[in-house]
Amino acid sequence: MASIYTCIECGTNLNLNTTHLYPQDFYFEAGNKGTLSFSSIDSTKFKFEEEDKIRPFFETVNYWGIQRKRTKIKCNSCGCLVGYIYDDGQPSTISPGQFGLGPSQAIPRAPRYRFKTKALRIASET
Repeated sequence: MASIYTCIECGTNLNLNTTHLYPQDFYFEAGNKGTLSFSSIDSTKFKFEEEDKIRPFFETVNYWGIQRKRTKIKCNSCGCLVGYIYDDGQPSTISPGQFGLGPSQAIPRAPRYRFKTKALRIASET
C-alpha cells in the first residue's frame, strides 16, 4: 500500500515514493529515531541549503565529531525544514573496496534523504 507524504505546514504533496524508502530496521550511523530515509527524491519539490557547523556533535555512542557538514531539505512552497541529506547510503559502486576489505570512505556513497516524521503528514493512498 502506497503512502502520500505532505508537508505538515502547507500541505504540499512532496512526491516521495515508498519504493525508495529504506526499511525501518536498516541501520545508519546518523540514526533512525523519528525519521524516514529515502534513497531518492523529486528535487523540484525542495530547496537545499548547505550547513557547516564547527562544534562537537554526537549521533551515536561510537559516532561523534567536531565538524558537521550536511544539507538541509526545505519545502519549496513554505520553506519549512523537513529533513537532511547524508552521504551514508549504499555505496555508489559495487566494489570490494581497498584490499578487498569492503567499501571505504574513498568509494563515493549514495546520498540518503532523511525526513523528520514530525515535519510530514502521512496518509494512505486509496
